Amino acid sequence: MTSTAHPVTPMIIHGQDITPSHHPEAPSFVPNPDFPGGRDTLALGATPEICIKAADSCASAFATWRSTSPQERRALFNQLATVLKGRKDEIINLIQDELSCTETWASINYHDGLGIVEHAAALITSGILSAVSPPTADPLAHAVVFKEPLGVVLGIAPWNSPLILGLRAVVAAVATGNTAILKGSELSPRIHYAVADMFRAAGFPPGVVNFVVHRPEDAQGCFEALISHPAVRKCNFTGSTGVGRHIASRAAMHLKPVLLELGGKNCAVVLEDADLEKAAEMVLVGALLNTGQICMSTDLVLIARSVEPEFYALLCKAAARHAREATRLITDKNEVRVEGLLQDAKDKGATLFRFSAAGETTAGSQERPSATIIRNLTKSMAFWKTEAFGPALGLYSFDDISEVPGLVAESNYGLSGAVFSRDHMKALQLARALPTGAVHINAPTAHDEPTLPHGGYGDSGWGRFGSHWGFEEFLQTKTVILNP
Repeated sequence: MTSTAHPVTPMIIHGQDITPSHHPEAPSFVPNPDFPGGRDTLALGATPEICIKAADSCASAFATWRSTSPQERRALFNQLATVLKGRKDEIINLIQDELSCTETWASINYHDGLGIVEHAAALITSGILSAVSPPTADPLAHAVVFKEPLGVVLGIAPWNSPLILGLRAVVAAVATGNTAILKGSELSPRIHYAVADMFRAAGFPPGVVNFVVHRPEDAQGCFEALISHPAVRKCNFTGSTGVGRHIASRAAMHLKPVLLELGGKNCAVVLEDADLEKAAEMVLVGALLNTGQICMSTDLVLIARSVEPEFYALLCKAAARHAREATRLITDKNEVRVEGLLQDAKDKGATLFRFSAAGETTAGSQERPSATIIRNLTKSMAFWKTEAFGPALGLYSFDDISEVPGLVAESNYGLSGAVFSRDHMKALQLARALPTGAVHINAPTAHDEPTLPHGGYGDSGWGRFGSHWGFEEFLQTKTVILNP
């Protein structure tokens, strides 16, 4: 599509906007035809040739950027935080418009995104990038182990938390002396353009952060052009497990490491001694924040059988309230996919309790449900192992706490979990036994902070974003031995 009736979101390469006038052969596309925020704009789509230009630009910038002092980089990141603060209202409004999400979710993106930038600035001069001197066998020799940047990093960000994850895709890499290509989502090109534009406005040199985006049908060609480029030394990806497998396999062909934060079938475990009212409230927050479209969203509640009836009643009460804040899913395709999971559960004997902004939805109602609780869930239902990524929550009862780690492991995902209990030592013991990258005791599964490591076990990926753990992902070690 090449119509210019609507504004076209450009790309950014070497500090310059890349517009249709620069590349008339590049396709412009509608980001999301399913609602006005994506329907009424266009984005310029990359070709493999444009991606190569972005990588070449980053490669040329790396030669100088890697040698900047930590103090210089810290100053630029502090300026990036200042730019972001100055654009607060603009960014929050843009996220709401492009995603059709709530102001609450857009504000969370702003505040957590700012936290990522500010924490990175603090870490740069904290000493974690400093060299160390291990002992050597020769007392007259001195060994020094340096931490050095990798080169060009490809960061692939999704649409669902666009500011947080757009920043996360490049901040740690750039803070540690790498240059980065932000490959944005076709569903949120305006927000991801804004991320790269803020680096430019903060004074980062041209080519340190470039931005490209493409049509879905061009994904394979563009990714191959980037991952095969000799200057690109690592890729980080946040998204679905299926796409993550493909990215990992193609990167492996070029001997490029990857950092993957993938899907999750996140479980909240409610023990018999839990504060059930608090648990119901926290479970619903974890399940319905951003309409369940978060990698850490709660999909399943593993509930002690003896308290299931009471907990279920409290859950329905909380759902009726939280459903009022839910928005539609990002695409019609996603709506159909979630409905398919729910219909499969119903066909196999589950009871569905559905809630909309007007309250409980009955059969034949024209009101679109914005939250669904699945009772009598069984392992034969697709919902048991399939990530919902929507406003749906399944209940499954257990008889003994010893069953819980095995139940959590059945999906092969292992991103986040929660345990609700008044006995903190028992909850901690169970948390240590769960095969997940994070466990939140008496709190929602959907939680992360810039100071914490974030990543999963199993099909939820490998490696860690966040704080110094995230910095280490984009560094390599060099040993130098000084001999007499």
